[in-house]
Amino acid sequence: MVYIDPNSMELEDRVVTINRVTKVVKGGRRLRFAALVVVGDKNGHVGFGTGKAQEVPEAIRKAIESAKKNLIEVPRAGSTVPHEVVGRYSGGNVLIKPAIEGSGVSAGGPVRAVMELAGIADVTSKSLGSSTPINMVRATIEGLTQLKRVEEVAKLRGKSVEEIIG
Repeated sequence: MVYIDPNSMELEDRVVTINRVTKVVKGGRRLRFAALVVVGDKNGHVGFGTGKAQEVPEAIRKAIESAKKNLIEVPRAGSTVPHEVVGRYSGGNVLIKPAIEGSGVSAGGPVRAVMELAGIADVTSKSLGSSTPINMVRATIEGLTQLKRVEEVAKLRGKSVEEIIG
């Protein structure tokens, strides 16, 4: 995985979920908040992070810092993804399919946040399996890392781009 410097980009963040977590100790219950945040520049870079703290704003801040450390580059074909892919993580499976221009992002909550912040404007997706937000986000990121550009596929096969396209 190539390190992408977050300081050189205009990153936008979106809170996907905030979860209240309790830990039972001898004196009673300890209350904390866990936040899941997606960051992206809407130009082919996206990442996610989680943070946990006693206050919601602090949990969100920690999640944003974590997300900036986990940025990936997403290959795009115009305003959509280059090809169909299934991202799998734990119980979450997310099918990501290219869509024609102008169709918009047809995806559920957590997947929509990732796609919009990655700069993908036209895509169709379907959640197969677990609908837990963290697993869906991880599966989506996994699917986006599997994407390849036409040039990369042509180079791997030792052919020209015209031979691959048809």
